[in-house]
Amino acid sequence: MAASGIELATLGHRIRHHRLARGFTLDELGARVGVAGSQLSLIENGRREPKLSLLQAIASATGTDVADLLSPEPPNRRAALELELERAQASSVFRRLGIAPVRAGKTMSDETLESILGLHRELQRREREAIATPEEARRANTELRLRMRDADNYLPEIERLAEKQLKAAGHTSGALTHRTVSIMAEQLGFELLYVADLPHSARSVIDLENGRIYLPPASIPGGHGLRSMALQAMAHRLLGHTPPSDYADFLQQRLEINYYAACCLMPETASVAFLSQAKRDRNLAVEDFRDAFGVTHEAAAMRMTNLVTTHLGIPLHFLRVDGAGAITRVYENDGLPLPMDVTGSVEGQIVCRAFSARSAFEEQNRTVEHYQYTDTPGGTFWCSSQTGTTAEGEFSITVGVPFDDARWFRGRETQKRAVSTCPDEACCRRPDRDLTARWEGKAWPSARVHMQMFSPLPRGAFPGVDDSEVYAFLDRHAAG
Repeated sequence: MAASGIELATLGHRIRHHRLARGFTLDELGARVGVAGSQLSLIENGRREPKLSLLQAIASATGTDVADLLSPEPPNRRAALELELERAQASSVFRRLGIAPVRAGKTMSDETLESILGLHRELQRREREAIATPEEARRANTELRLRMRDADNYLPEIERLAEKQLKAAGHTSGALTHRTVSIMAEQLGFELLYVADLPHSARSVIDLENGRIYLPPASIPGGHGLRSMALQAMAHRLLGHTPPSDYADFLQQRLEINYYAACCLMPETASVAFLSQAKRDRNLAVEDFRDAFGVTHEAAAMRMTNLVTTHLGIPLHFLRVDGAGAITRVYENDGLPLPMDVTGSVEGQIVCRAFSARSAFEEQNRTVEHYQYTDTPGGTFWCSSQTGTTAEGEFSITVGVPFDDARWFRGRETQKRAVSTCPDEACCRRPDRDLTARWEGKAWPSARVHMQMFSPLPRGAFPGVDDSEVYAFLDRHAAG
Protein backbone atom coordinates (compact mmCIF):
# COMPACT_ATOMS: atom_id res chain seq x y z
CA MET A 1 0.00 0.00 0.00
CA ALA A 2 1.40 3.39 -0.98
CA ALA A 3 2.28 5.63 1.93
CA SER A 4 0.85 9.13 2.25
CA GLY A 5 3.00 12.21 1.80
CA ILE A 6 3.08 12.86 5.54
CA GLU A 7 4.03 9.24 6.30
CA LEU A 8 6.89 9.45 3.79
CA ALA A 9 8.03 12.76 5.29
CA THR A 10 8.08 11.25 8.78
CA LEU A 11 9.99 8.22 7.50
CA GLY A 12 12.50 10.53 5.82
CA HIS A 13 13.03 12.49 9.03
CA ARG A 14 13.62 9.29 11.00
CA ILE A 15 16.15 8.01 8.46
CA ARG A 16 17.98 11.37 8.54
CA HIS A 17 17.94 11.35 12.35
CA HIS A 18 19.58 7.90 12.58
CA ARG A 19 22.05 8.71 9.76
CA LEU A 20 23.26 11.86 11.51
CA ALA A 21 23.37 10.09 14.86
CA ARG A 22 25.91 7.66 13.34
CA GLY A 23 27.84 10.50 11.72
CA PHE A 24 27.23 9.40 8.11
CA THR A 25 26.96 11.70 5.12
CA LEU A 26 24.40 10.85 2.45
CA ASP A 27 27.12 9.40 0.21
CA GLU A 28 28.63 7.36 3.05
CA LEU A 29 25.32 5.79 3.99
CA GLY A 30 24.51 5.30 0.30
CA ALA A 31 27.74 3.38 -0.20
CA ARG A 32 26.86 1.09 2.73
CA VAL A 33 23.35 0.29 1.42
CA GLY A 34 24.14 0.24 -2.29
CA VAL A 35 22.36 3.37 -3.57
CA ALA A 36 23.50 6.81 -4.61
CA GLY A 37 23.48 9.59 -2.04
CA SER A 38 21.09 11.55 -4.27
CA GLN A 39 18.56 8.70 -4.02
CA LEU A 40 18.81 8.74 -0.24
CA SER A 41 18.25 12.52 -0.30
CA LEU A 42 14.95 12.02 -2.15
CA ILE A 43 13.88 9.47 0.45
CA GLU A 44 14.85 11.70 3.38
CA ASN A 45 12.88 14.59 1.85
CA GLY A 46 9.76 12.41 1.53
CA ARG A 47 9.78 12.44 -2.26
CA ARG A 48 10.40 8.76 -2.86
CA GLU A 49 9.10 5.62 -1.15
CA PRO A 50 11.91 3.10 -0.43
CA LYS A 51 11.57 -0.63 -0.98
CA LEU A 52 11.46 -2.86 2.09
CA SER A 53 14.87 -4.35 1.24
CA LEU A 54 16.43 -0.88 1.22
CA LEU A 55 14.77 -0.03 4.53
CA GLN A 56 16.22 -3.19 6.04
CA ALA A 57 19.67 -2.23 4.78
CA ILE A 58 19.37 1.32 6.17
CA ALA A 59 18.19 -0.02 9.53
CA SER A 60 21.12 -2.42 9.69
CA ALA A 61 23.67 0.26 8.70
CA THR A 62 22.38 2.77 11.28
CA GLY A 63 22.03 0.28 14.12
CA THR A 64 18.24 0.38 14.41
CA ASP A 65 15.34 -1.73 13.08
CA VAL A 66 12.67 -1.29 10.41
CA ALA A 67 9.87 -0.87 12.98
CA ASP A 68 11.70 2.10 14.47
CA LEU A 69 12.16 3.71 11.05
CA LEU A 70 8.45 3.23 10.28
CA SER A 71 7.25 4.75 13.57
CA PRO A 72 4.72 7.56 12.95
CA GLU A 73 6.32 9.71 15.67
CA PRO A 74 8.76 12.48 14.68
CA PRO A 75 12.28 11.59 15.89
CA ASN A 76 12.90 14.98 17.57
CA ARG A 77 11.47 18.42 18.21
CA ARG A 78 12.88 19.94 15.01
CA ALA A 79 11.36 17.17 12.89
CA ALA A 80 8.00 17.64 14.63
CA LEU A 81 8.04 21.35 13.73
CA GLU A 82 8.95 20.70 10.10
CA LEU A 83 6.24 18.03 9.76
CA GLU A 84 3.62 20.29 11.29
CA LEU A 85 4.59 23.02 8.81
CA GLU A 86 4.23 20.57 5.91
CA ARG A 87 0.76 19.58 7.10
CA ALA A 88 -0.31 23.21 7.55
CA GLN A 89 0.93 24.22 4.10
CA ALA A 90 -0.78 21.21 2.51
CA SER A 91 -4.17 22.19 3.98
CA SER A 92 -6.93 23.66 1.82
CA VAL A 93 -7.11 26.64 4.20
CA PHE A 94 -3.55 27.65 3.28
CA ARG A 95 -3.73 26.71 -0.40
CA ARG A 96 -6.78 28.96 -0.90
CA LEU A 97 -4.59 31.96 0.02
CA GLY A 98 -2.44 31.46 -3.08
CA ILE A 99 0.76 32.05 -1.06
CA ALA A 100 3.91 30.12 -1.92
CA PRO A 101 4.85 27.62 0.82
CA VAL A 102 7.94 28.17 2.97
CA ARG A 103 10.71 25.57 2.90
CA ALA A 104 12.16 24.82 6.32
CA GLY A 105 15.84 24.72 5.37
CA LYS A 106 18.80 23.97 7.63
CA THR A 107 19.48 27.65 8.18
CA MET A 108 15.96 28.37 9.46
CA SER A 109 15.96 28.55 13.26
CA ASP A 110 13.49 26.74 15.48
CA GLU A 111 12.24 30.13 16.69
CA THR A 112 11.39 31.18 13.13
CA LEU A 113 9.60 27.90 12.55
CA GLU A 114 7.60 28.37 15.77
CA SER A 115 6.58 31.86 14.68
CA ILE A 116 5.41 30.68 11.24
CA LEU A 117 3.50 27.79 12.82
CA GLY A 118 1.86 30.21 15.24
CA LEU A 119 0.44 32.09 12.27
CA HIS A 120 -0.80 28.85 10.70
CA ARG A 121 -2.46 27.75 13.94
CA GLU A 122 -4.24 31.09 14.23
CA LEU A 123 -5.34 30.86 10.59
CA GLN A 124 -6.78 27.39 11.19
CA ARG A 125 -8.48 28.52 14.42
CA ARG A 126 -10.16 31.40 12.63
CA GLU A 127 -11.24 29.09 9.83
CA ARG A 128 -12.81 26.67 12.32
CA GLU A 129 -14.67 29.47 14.03
CA ALA A 130 -15.66 31.32 10.87
CA ILE A 131 -19.36 32.02 10.71
CA ALA A 132 -21.17 30.13 7.98
CA THR A 133 -22.94 32.61 5.74
CA PRO A 134 -26.65 32.16 5.05
CA GLU A 135 -25.73 31.39 1.44
CA GLU A 136 -23.40 28.58 2.51
CA ALA A 137 -26.03 27.20 4.87
CA ARG A 138 -28.75 27.22 2.21
CA ARG A 139 -26.47 25.61 -0.35
CA ALA A 140 -25.43 22.82 2.03
CA ASN A 141 -29.03 22.24 3.07
CA THR A 142 -30.22 22.10 -0.55
CA GLU A 143 -27.50 19.61 -1.53
CA LEU A 144 -28.42 17.37 1.38
CA ARG A 145 -32.14 17.54 0.53
CA LEU A 146 -31.48 16.55 -3.08
CA ARG A 147 -29.24 13.66 -2.05
CA MET A 148 -31.90 12.32 0.29
CA ARG A 149 -34.58 12.70 -2.38
CA ASP A 150 -32.48 10.58 -4.75
CA ALA A 151 -32.24 7.95 -2.00
CA ASP A 152 -36.00 8.09 -1.26
CA ASN A 153 -35.02 9.38 2.19
CA TYR A 154 -33.96 5.86 3.16
CA LEU A 155 -30.67 4.93 4.91
CA PRO A 156 -30.50 1.12 5.18
CA GLU A 157 -27.26 1.00 7.22
CA ILE A 158 -28.80 3.09 10.01
CA GLU A 159 -32.00 1.02 9.85
CA ARG A 160 -29.98 -2.16 10.47
CA LEU A 161 -27.92 -0.56 13.23
CA ALA A 162 -31.05 0.57 15.09
CA GLU A 163 -32.69 -2.86 14.88
CA LYS A 164 -29.49 -4.46 16.20
CA GLN A 165 -29.31 -2.08 19.18
CA LEU A 166 -33.00 -2.57 19.98
CA LYS A 167 -32.64 -6.34 19.91
CA ALA A 168 -29.61 -6.19 22.20
CA ALA A 169 -31.64 -4.10 24.68
CA GLY A 170 -34.51 -6.62 24.65
CA HIS A 171 -37.07 -4.46 22.85
CA THR A 172 -39.57 -6.57 20.91
CA SER A 173 -42.72 -4.56 20.22
CA GLY A 174 -44.80 -1.57 21.21
CA ALA A 175 -43.68 1.93 22.09
CA LEU A 176 -40.05 2.25 23.13
CA THR A 177 -39.87 2.93 26.89
CA HIS A 178 -37.53 5.24 28.77
CA ARG A 179 -36.23 2.17 30.59
CA THR A 180 -35.21 0.51 27.33
CA VAL A 181 -33.52 3.72 26.19
CA SER A 182 -31.55 3.72 29.46
CA ILE A 183 -30.49 0.12 28.85
CA MET A 184 -29.32 1.04 25.36
CA ALA A 185 -27.23 3.83 26.87
CA GLU A 186 -25.77 1.49 29.51
CA GLN A 187 -24.73 -0.97 26.81
CA LEU A 188 -22.71 1.83 25.24
CA GLY A 189 -21.14 2.65 28.61
CA PHE A 190 -23.24 5.75 29.33
CA GLU A 191 -25.52 6.88 32.14
CA LEU A 192 -28.42 9.22 31.35
CA LEU A 193 -28.59 12.21 33.68
CA TYR A 194 -31.36 14.84 33.59
CA VAL A 195 -30.16 18.26 34.77
CA ALA A 196 -31.77 21.67 34.98
CA ASP A 197 -28.62 23.68 34.20
CA LEU A 198 -27.88 22.34 30.72
CA PRO A 199 -26.21 25.08 28.62
CA HIS A 200 -28.89 26.99 26.75
CA SER A 201 -27.09 26.46 23.42
CA ALA A 202 -26.91 22.65 23.75
CA ARG A 203 -29.68 20.07 23.33
CA SER A 204 -27.59 17.48 25.17
CA VAL A 205 -23.99 17.08 26.31
CA ILE A 206 -21.97 13.85 26.22
CA ASP A 207 -19.21 13.45 28.81
CA LEU A 208 -16.96 10.90 27.09
CA GLU A 209 -14.48 10.77 29.95
CA ASN A 210 -17.00 9.87 32.66
CA GLY A 211 -19.58 8.06 30.51
CA ARG A 212 -22.50 10.41 31.02
CA ILE A 213 -25.17 11.88 28.74
CA TYR A 214 -26.71 15.04 30.16
CA LEU A 215 -30.28 15.85 29.10
CA PRO A 216 -32.81 18.50 30.15
CA PRO A 217 -35.53 17.51 32.62
CA ALA A 218 -38.94 16.58 31.24
CA SER A 219 -41.02 19.67 30.56
CA ILE A 220 -44.25 17.64 30.48
CA PRO A 221 -45.26 14.44 32.31
CA GLY A 222 -43.72 11.44 30.60
CA GLY A 223 -41.10 13.51 28.78
CA HIS A 224 -41.53 11.56 25.55
CA GLY A 225 -39.24 13.92 23.66
CA LEU A 226 -36.37 12.93 25.90
CA ARG A 227 -36.29 9.44 24.38
CA SER A 228 -35.47 10.97 21.03
CA MET A 229 -32.87 13.34 22.47
CA ALA A 230 -31.13 10.51 24.33
CA LEU A 231 -31.11 8.33 21.22
CA GLN A 232 -29.71 11.18 19.15
CA ALA A 233 -26.89 11.67 21.65
CA MET A 234 -26.06 7.94 21.55
CA ALA A 235 -26.12 8.00 17.75
CA HIS A 236 -23.11 10.31 17.65
CA ARG A 237 -21.03 7.56 19.30
CA LEU A 238 -22.57 4.66 17.37
CA LEU A 239 -22.08 6.38 14.02
CA GLY A 240 -18.49 7.37 14.77
CA HIS A 241 -19.07 11.11 14.45
CA THR A 242 -16.23 13.57 15.05
CA PRO A 243 -16.51 17.35 15.43
CA PRO A 244 -17.99 18.51 12.08
CA SER A 245 -15.51 19.98 9.62
CA ASP A 246 -18.01 22.40 8.07
CA TYR A 247 -21.69 23.27 7.99
CA ALA A 248 -22.50 20.55 5.45
CA ASP A 249 -20.91 17.96 7.75
CA PHE A 250 -22.90 19.37 10.67
CA LEU A 251 -26.16 19.00 8.71
CA GLN A 252 -25.28 15.46 7.65
CA GLN A 253 -24.59 14.46 11.25
CA ARG A 254 -27.82 16.06 12.44
CA LEU A 255 -29.78 14.17 9.77
CA GLU A 256 -28.13 10.87 10.74
CA ILE A 257 -28.78 11.17 14.47
CA ASN A 258 -32.40 12.17 13.86
CA TYR A 259 -32.76 9.23 11.50
CA TYR A 260 -31.30 6.81 14.06
CA ALA A 261 -33.65 8.07 16.78
CA ALA A 262 -36.64 7.65 14.44
CA CYS A 263 -35.51 4.10 13.58
CA CYS A 264 -35.45 3.21 17.28
CA LEU A 265 -38.78 4.83 18.14
CA MET A 266 -40.47 3.38 15.04
CA PRO A 267 -38.44 0.25 14.11
CA GLU A 268 -38.40 -0.66 10.44
CA THR A 269 -39.76 -4.20 10.76
CA ALA A 270 -42.70 -3.27 12.97
CA SER A 271 -43.39 -0.02 11.13
CA VAL A 272 -43.43 -1.60 7.68
CA ALA A 273 -45.76 -4.34 8.93
CA PHE A 274 -48.13 -1.70 10.36
CA LEU A 275 -48.06 0.50 7.27
CA SER A 276 -48.41 -2.43 4.86
CA GLN A 277 -51.52 -3.63 6.64
CA ALA A 278 -52.94 -0.11 6.60
CA LYS A 279 -52.30 0.06 2.86
CA ARG A 280 -54.06 -3.25 2.31
CA ASP A 281 -56.98 -1.85 4.27
CA ARG A 282 -56.78 1.40 2.25
CA ASN A 283 -56.56 3.19 5.58
CA LEU A 284 -53.11 4.77 5.76
CA ALA A 285 -53.11 7.68 8.24
CA VAL A 286 -50.35 9.58 10.00
CA GLU A 287 -52.40 9.78 13.21
CA ASP A 288 -52.74 5.98 13.45
CA PHE A 289 -49.03 5.47 12.87
CA ARG A 290 -48.30 8.16 15.46
CA ASP A 291 -50.49 6.58 18.12
CA ALA A 292 -49.22 3.03 17.46
CA PHE A 293 -45.67 4.00 18.42
CA GLY A 294 -46.30 6.79 20.91
CA VAL A 295 -44.49 9.56 19.04
CA THR A 296 -45.34 13.06 17.86
CA HIS A 297 -47.37 13.72 14.74
CA GLU A 298 -44.33 15.30 13.08
CA ALA A 299 -42.07 12.35 13.93
CA ALA A 300 -44.60 9.88 12.52
CA ALA A 301 -45.09 11.93 9.35
CA MET A 302 -41.36 12.25 8.76
CA ARG A 303 -40.78 8.55 9.43
CA MET A 304 -43.30 7.72 6.72
CA THR A 305 -41.05 9.49 4.22
CA ASN A 306 -38.29 7.00 5.12
CA LEU A 307 -40.40 3.91 4.55
CA VAL A 308 -43.43 4.47 2.33
CA THR A 309 -41.58 4.84 -0.97
CA THR A 310 -39.01 2.09 -0.39
CA HIS A 311 -41.40 -0.49 1.06
CA LEU A 312 -44.86 0.48 -0.24
CA GLY A 313 -43.92 2.05 -3.57
CA ILE A 314 -45.68 5.35 -2.87
CA PRO A 315 -43.95 8.69 -3.62
CA LEU A 316 -44.91 11.46 -1.19
CA HIS A 317 -44.09 14.84 0.28
CA PHE A 318 -43.74 16.24 3.80
CA LEU A 319 -44.02 19.89 4.85
CA ARG A 320 -43.66 21.68 8.16
CA VAL A 321 -44.90 25.24 7.71
CA ASP A 322 -45.08 28.03 10.27
CA GLY A 323 -48.03 30.32 10.86
CA ALA A 324 -46.72 32.82 8.31
CA GLY A 325 -46.62 30.13 5.62
CA ALA A 326 -42.83 29.73 5.59
CA ILE A 327 -41.42 26.24 5.07
CA THR A 328 -39.25 25.15 8.00
CA ARG A 329 -38.80 21.50 7.01
CA VAL A 330 -39.46 19.76 3.72
CA TYR A 331 -39.09 16.53 1.77
CA GLU A 332 -40.58 15.51 -1.57
CA ASN A 333 -40.03 12.85 -4.19
CA ASP A 334 -43.46 13.07 -5.83
CA GLY A 335 -42.99 16.16 -8.00
CA LEU A 336 -44.89 18.62 -5.79
CA PRO A 337 -44.09 22.14 -7.09
CA LEU A 338 -42.28 23.92 -4.27
CA PRO A 339 -41.26 27.57 -4.02
CA MET A 340 -37.51 28.07 -4.13
CA ASP A 341 -34.98 30.86 -4.38
CA VAL A 342 -32.34 31.27 -7.08
CA THR A 343 -30.00 28.87 -5.25
CA GLY A 344 -32.63 26.10 -5.23
CA SER A 345 -33.24 26.46 -1.51
CA VAL A 346 -36.78 25.74 -0.29
CA GLU A 347 -36.56 26.31 3.47
CA GLY A 348 -37.84 29.75 4.42
CA GLN A 349 -39.89 30.11 1.25
CA ILE A 350 -43.63 30.84 1.48
CA VAL A 351 -45.95 28.08 0.28
CA CYS A 352 -48.98 28.84 -1.85
CA ARG A 353 -52.04 30.05 0.03
CA ALA A 354 -54.05 27.31 -1.68
CA PHE A 355 -51.96 24.49 -0.16
CA SER A 356 -53.56 22.65 2.74
CA ALA A 357 -50.39 23.38 4.74
CA ARG A 358 -51.72 26.95 4.98
CA SER A 359 -55.46 26.58 4.60
CA ALA A 360 -55.50 24.20 7.60
CA PHE A 361 -54.81 27.20 9.86
CA GLU A 362 -58.27 28.48 8.99
CA GLU A 363 -59.98 25.35 10.36
CA GLN A 364 -61.69 25.63 13.72
CA ASN A 365 -60.98 22.06 14.82
CA ARG A 366 -57.24 21.77 15.44
CA THR A 367 -57.35 18.25 16.92
CA VAL A 368 -57.90 16.29 13.70
CA GLU A 369 -56.27 15.95 10.31
CA HIS A 370 -57.68 18.02 7.45
CA TYR A 371 -57.76 16.64 3.92
CA GLN A 372 -57.63 18.40 0.56
CA TYR A 373 -56.99 17.84 -3.15
CA THR A 374 -54.91 20.55 -4.82
CA ASP A 375 -54.57 21.03 -8.58
CA THR A 376 -51.08 22.34 -9.38
CA PRO A 377 -48.93 22.82 -12.51
CA GLY A 378 -47.24 19.55 -11.48
CA GLY A 379 -50.46 17.58 -11.23
CA THR A 380 -53.12 16.96 -8.60
CA PHE A 381 -52.06 16.06 -5.06
CA TRP A 382 -54.00 14.81 -2.06
CA CYS A 383 -52.80 16.10 1.30
CA SER A 384 -53.44 15.55 5.00
CA SER A 385 -52.58 18.42 7.35
CA GLN A 386 -52.50 18.74 11.15
CA THR A 387 -51.89 22.02 12.94
CA GLY A 388 -50.29 22.71 16.31
CA THR A 389 -48.82 25.46 18.47
CA THR A 390 -45.47 25.89 20.22
CA ALA A 391 -43.91 28.78 22.13
CA GLU A 392 -42.65 30.03 18.75
CA GLY A 393 -46.15 30.10 17.28
CA GLU A 394 -48.39 28.06 14.98
CA PHE A 395 -47.21 25.31 12.66
CA SER A 396 -48.71 22.69 10.38
CA ILE A 397 -47.53 19.20 9.42
CA THR A 398 -48.55 17.95 5.99
CA VAL A 399 -48.12 14.61 4.25
CA GLY A 400 -49.33 14.33 0.68
CA VAL A 401 -49.23 12.06 -2.36
CA PRO A 402 -50.07 12.24 -6.08
CA PHE A 403 -53.77 11.84 -6.93
CA ASP A 404 -53.51 8.18 -7.98
CA ASP A 405 -51.99 7.17 -4.63
CA ALA A 406 -54.69 8.86 -2.55
CA ARG A 407 -56.68 5.63 -2.77
CA TRP A 408 -54.50 4.09 -0.04
CA PHE A 409 -55.17 6.85 2.50
CA ARG A 410 -57.95 7.71 4.90
CA GLY A 411 -59.54 11.00 3.92
CA ARG A 412 -59.46 10.35 0.18
CA GLU A 413 -63.23 10.98 0.06
CA THR A 414 -62.82 14.65 0.92
CA GLN A 415 -64.68 17.09 -1.29
CA LYS A 416 -62.36 19.96 -0.46
CA ARG A 417 -60.43 21.01 -3.54
CA ALA A 418 -58.20 23.96 -4.34
CA VAL A 419 -56.26 25.25 -7.32
CA SER A 420 -52.69 26.56 -7.20
CA THR A 421 -50.90 28.07 -10.18
CA CYS A 422 -47.74 29.01 -8.23
CA PRO A 423 -45.02 29.91 -9.08
CA ASP A 424 -47.17 32.22 -11.21
CA GLU A 425 -47.20 35.38 -9.08
CA ALA A 426 -50.80 36.04 -10.05
CA CYS A 427 -51.79 32.99 -7.96
CA CYS A 428 -51.28 34.42 -4.49
CA ARG A 429 -48.29 36.75 -4.40
CA ARG A 430 -49.42 39.69 -6.55
CA PRO A 431 -51.89 42.04 -4.81
CA ASP A 432 -55.43 42.37 -6.10
CA ARG A 433 -55.62 44.96 -8.87
CA ASP A 434 -58.25 47.06 -7.08
CA LEU A 435 -56.33 46.99 -3.81
CA THR A 436 -53.16 47.98 -5.62
CA ALA A 437 -54.94 50.95 -7.19
CA ARG A 438 -56.36 51.91 -3.78
CA TRP A 439 -53.16 51.76 -1.72
CA GLU A 440 -50.09 51.95 -3.97
CA GLY A 441 -47.95 54.88 -2.90
CA LYS A 442 -50.24 55.61 0.07
CA ALA A 443 -48.99 53.04 2.58
CA TRP A 444 -45.64 52.26 4.18
CA PRO A 445 -45.64 49.05 6.22
CA SER A 446 -42.69 48.46 8.54
CA ALA A 447 -41.25 45.04 7.83
CA ARG A 448 -40.61 42.58 10.62
CA VAL A 449 -36.88 41.82 10.80
CA HIS A 450 -36.03 38.14 11.01
CA MET A 451 -33.49 37.98 13.81
CA GLN A 452 -31.86 34.89 12.32
CA MET A 453 -30.42 37.28 9.70
CA PHE A 454 -28.15 38.65 12.41
CA SER A 455 -27.56 35.46 14.39
CA PRO A 456 -24.30 33.62 13.78
CA LEU A 457 -24.82 30.33 12.05
CA PRO A 458 -23.11 27.22 13.49
CA ARG A 459 -19.44 27.69 14.18
CA GLY A 460 -16.67 26.41 16.44
CA ALA A 461 -15.79 22.82 17.26
CA PHE A 462 -19.49 21.99 17.63
CA PRO A 463 -21.53 24.28 15.36
CA GLY A 464 -24.17 26.33 17.09
CA VAL A 465 -22.91 25.46 20.57
CA ASP A 466 -21.13 27.85 22.94
CA ASP A 467 -18.06 25.70 23.69
CA SER A 468 -16.98 27.74 26.71
CA GLU A 469 -20.43 27.33 28.27
CA VAL A 470 -20.42 23.57 27.65
CA TYR A 471 -16.93 23.05 29.06
CA ALA A 472 -17.83 25.01 32.19
CA PHE A 473 -20.95 22.86 32.56
CA LEU A 474 -18.89 19.64 32.29
CA ASP A 475 -16.39 20.91 34.86
CA ARG A 476 -19.23 21.68 37.23
CA HIS A 477 -20.75 18.22 36.97
CA ALA A 478 -17.49 16.27 36.81
CA ALA A 479 -16.47 17.89 40.10
CA GLY A 480 -19.79 16.84 41.60
